[in-house]
Amino acid sequence: MLEDRLQYTFKNKGLLIKALTHSSYSNEKGEGRLGCNERLEFLGDSLLGFIVAEYLYMSYREKPEGEMTKLRSELVCEPSLVRVAKRLQLGEHLLLGKGEEQGGGRNRASILADALEAVIAAIYLDGGKKAAERFVKKHILDGMGKDEKIQDYKTTLQEIVQKNGGESPTYRLVGEAGPDHDKVFYAEVLIKGELRGRGSGKSKKEAEQAAAEAALESIIK
Repeated sequence: MLEDRLQYTFKNKGLLIKALTHSSYSNEKGEGRLGCNERLEFLGDSLLGFIVAEYLYMSYREKPEGEMTKLRSELVCEPSLVRVAKRLQLGEHLLLGKGEEQGGGRNRASILADALEAVIAAIYLDGGKKAAERFVKKHILDGMGKDEKIQDYKTTLQEIVQKNGGESPTYRLVGEAGPDHDKVFYAEVLIKGELRGRGSGKSKKEAEQAAAEAALESIIK
């Protein structure tokens, strides 16, 4: 049961359902953008940033601003959120439109990351700030310094490829979407000219890291 994995039981189950509803599904149902999780994702993004920043400020009193900024970026970037979403199996519970379902939306990085942020907002609205803080600490912050810490996937991929005598991976930006204040970038990574991974993120670097992670998954499988 999803609530067991979240370690939170909703009083208002509708908030959880909304958090898992993608725009493709709400559009098919004639509910438009207001019927999906985008507004919750907007709130969850801000909540996550604040909770992580507050935690770092209170827990690492000797770290300067630059180091805390780097840590926060590592914790809230798309690849980090996607790993948490996959561990919680959010993809299995998403409400997707037929096209998005057929296109592999349950495993799409941007959809999973947005859904996780929407769940954080739903928990906040249902149980308050303390409940949201407990969720973030348990599922995101407790991984600091452990296996869940964000990795430099680009460096790892390059090391693996070069160890096997291959050329360095190359990256290309293939698109971007959204308003200037909330853009999503899309990148691809090629090895010997062959497409090996795609990824998206809220910066070009995040998109490239996500593409490198996808390439690593395909190589390791």
